Order: sequence, then C-alpha cells, then structure tokens
Amino acid sequence: MFLALLATVVWSGSFVATRGMADSVPPVQAVFWRWVVALLAVAPLAVRPFWRQRALIRRHLGFTALASLFGVALYNTLVHQAGLTTSATNMGMIMAASPVIMAGYARLGGERLGARRLLGLAVAVLGVLLLVGEGSLAIDLAAGDLWMFAAALSFASYSALLRRRPQEIDGLAFLFTTFVLGALMLAPAYAVSLAVQGGFPATPATVGPLLYLGVFSSAVAFFSWNKAISLIGAARAGVVYYLQPVCVALLSYALLGEEPGAVGGACMALILGGVALGSSPRPPAPPGRGRAPR
Repeated sequence: MFLALLATVVWSGSFVATRGMADSVPPVQAVFWRWVVALLAVAPLAVRPFWRQRALIRRHLGFTALASLFGVALYNTLVHQAGLTTSATNMGMIMAASPVIMAGYARLGGERLGARRLLGLAVAVLGVLLLVGEGSLAIDLAAGDLWMFAAALSFASYSALLRRRPQEIDGLAFLFTTFVLGALMLAPAYAVSLAVQGGFPATPATVGPLLYLGVFSSAVAFFSWNKAISLIGAARAGVVYYLQPVCVALLSYALLGEEPGAVGGACMALILGGVALGSSPRPPAPPGRGRAPR
C-alpha cells in the first residue's frame, strides 16, 4: 500500500507542474523531454539489468511496446493536452475515474472484488463526481476534461497490463525499456511540434517542472506503482489512487490559488472514507468456514 500511496502523492504534484507550464511548453515537447529526463535518471541503475536480460526483453517486446504506448506515450500526452484547457484540480479529480476502470478490468480477469471494496469504490466515486460538479451531479465538462477521461482510460489499461508482466523480467529493466520505447514513439510527434510550434525557452519556470516530472513523476512514481501492482494488484492499488484528487486539490490551493471551498472539503471527506473502506483488509473467515481437513 505504501508504494501505491507514494506514487499517488508524487503524481498529484505532476498535475500542478503540468498545469503551471501549459502556456509555455507545447504538450508533446513537454512529454518527450519528461521521458528523456526519466531515462537519464534510471539509466545508472537500469542499464546493467537491461543488458543482462536483453534476449528476454526482446522475446516480450510486443507486450512491453503495448505497455509503453498506454503508460508512457499516450497517457502522458493526453494529460499535458488536458492541461491547456482545464484546471489542475479537475485533472486530478477526473483521473480518479481510472480506479473504476481498473476494478472493471480486474473483475473481467476473474478477480473477486468483495462487497467492502465495491462499497468503498462507490463512496469514493460519489465524492469525486460531487467534487467535479461542485456539489451537484450535473457535470459540465470542458474539452480538457474529456482529454483527462481519455488519459484515465489509458492509465487504467496500462495498470491492467502490468498484472500480466513477465515476472522474470527485472523491474528496473522493464521500466527502462518502456521509457526507451515511449520516447521513440514520441520522437516523430516531437519533431513535428518543433517544426510547427518552435521550441520553448529554457528557464527555471520550464526546466524545474520538467525535472520534477522526469525524475519523480516518471522514474520514482512509475517504479513504485509498478511494484505496488505486482504486490497487491491493480484493483486494490486503484483504491489508494482515489487519494489523488485530495492531494491535487491541496497542492493546487497552496501553489496555484485554486480554493476547494466547503463543498470540496465535504467531498474530500467522502473520498477519504471510500479509500479507507475499500483498502481495509478483508476480515478473517470465521472458524469452521474454511475447507475441512482431510
């Protein structure tokens, strides 16, 4: 649970960073440089296991490329595109739809969710919907909000794929491979953006957020999330992910001046209650309810 929580908190800051530089760095260029920085950050630890397992990675290249598409190239491009036309608070709240999709994938894969986890999901979803709708279930979506829903679908698909990751591949080697493939997928779009839109100024206001996104939101958070998925599963980690709207709202208030208000506070309480309910361990079975000894 701690690893899923660590990734969630770090990613919360990424929405604030993305929104903060949305007007100065084109989305595709921001995403491309994010992964270049991430590659440089993980390379010292990952190059050796990557080279040692290169034959194994080549054998599972199709799976790794699909994970790179959803988790690295597509998801992050959609997030940065959304940052052009919606608030950081909305970005974080809409991303909270992804645990519902993760739970759906888990159920389709045969995983039993249990009544307590389903109730926790329902309570947290209600809190998120009321938060987005400012106390009402009638939600008026901007273009950026729709981009974020697409990002939520992409991230949930990536998380579901992680459950099928070949366990013999080292975690750092897998992470490094997805970063390399994701950067290669983004390179053509980056070249087009550079030719059409031009570059962006390298100032503290652009380099600082990119370093945060590359080192923490990419290298640290993705490693933590991947490990959490392998340990506790996508559906259970997804419940912790509901804390993200709360973290984003608090960071947005502190750094961008986006006030959550009284309604926001009540909705956050619903989200926290749903997370606590959905992530609590299943009570032990009563004596005599297990399989009879032979």
